[in-house]
Amino acid sequence: MPVAQETPATTRESQLARAPRRNGRWSGYNHLLMARLLELKREPEVVFWVFVFPLLLALGLGIAFRNKPAEAASVAIVAGPGSQDAQKLLAGSAQHAFKIQTLNSDEAQKGFRLGKFDLMIKTDGQGGVEYLYDPARPESVLAKAEVNDVLQSAAGRKDVVATKAVTSSEPGSRYIDFLIPGLLGMNLMNSGMWGIGFALVDMRQRKLLKRFVGTPMRRGDFLLAIMSSRLLLMVIEVGLLLVFGALFFHIRVLGSVFSIAAIGGLGSLTFGGVGLLTASRAQKIESISGLINLVMMPMWIFSGVFFSYERFPAVIHPLIKALPLTALNDALRASILEGTPLLHQWPRLLVLALWGGISFVLALKWFRWT
Repeated sequence: MPVAQETPATTRESQLARAPRRNGRWSGYNHLLMARLLELKREPEVVFWVFVFPLLLALGLGIAFRNKPAEAASVAIVAGPGSQDAQKLLAGSAQHAFKIQTLNSDEAQKGFRLGKFDLMIKTDGQGGVEYLYDPARPESVLAKAEVNDVLQSAAGRKDVVATKAVTSSEPGSRYIDFLIPGLLGMNLMNSGMWGIGFALVDMRQRKLLKRFVGTPMRRGDFLLAIMSSRLLLMVIEVGLLLVFGALFFHIRVLGSVFSIAAIGGLGSLTFGGVGLLTASRAQKIESISGLINLVMMPMWIFSGVFFSYERFPAVIHPLIKALPLTALNDALRASILEGTPLLHQWPRLLVLALWGGISFVLALKWFRWT
């Protein structure tokens, strides 16, 4: 029987069929990323701390600082000559509301010291009044100004300038509008630092990292997969909290979805890199917990999550603005509340990129598997 001759085309096809299949450059990274995302199914507590806890925090603080009528100032009047006249004048004021108690000097002093009263006043029976207030307490300063206004007007003071007070509670100027972007930044920092740093040290303790050493896996692919796994969670985190704020507190989002997502993504990668760096050599859970708290504590205090960092001395503002959480919070607030384009925020984005890039490079250099 004649033997079939193989053509060059069939020869090449058979050789390709028998040749081992080679994976692409990013195949290892893709498999590691998918494995990291699938691991989240085994960590149900992540759902609470990453998604539910920020919503509960925003709800609680939003209710605590909601728009409501100004509270009446609490005033203690020391019993003595003229105290009854002062009480009548304050109680009959049409401009301001006061909670007034007439007490002896010791009781009034004790109540003011413990914060029960915003202001303590003494009268001498001849028209003179002595105010005891705390300049470090805004409510005490306000109570002193209001009480003095009432008593001075009753004594015949005339205002020569006609004034009119107009209150404003428009969306964008409320505390909750300031708070939501700060909570977004804080949550991205927490999830990046704890979600990556804690997970790496846990894998090191359970000897899981040691098994990766014998595989043809690049160290950079492994660290990059862990860091970028936070991006998917970031999209859900940012979207969920913004939708919650819009529905419950009527927050107006002026920036584009792309700008907010880009800022959130960069912030997530930045703190993912910082988390990798803190966990690059830590051996125990106690060690990584202390390192993460050491890194995050200054940013919790200085970076303007719950109040503006403008309250700190101006001399340290450049240092505060160099912190990654400060840059992230400022960028989120500018985009969400003002609609500032990304191009105009390049200094803040540069701060985030430098923190994330340098942290990842150092983590890649110092990382140890065991």
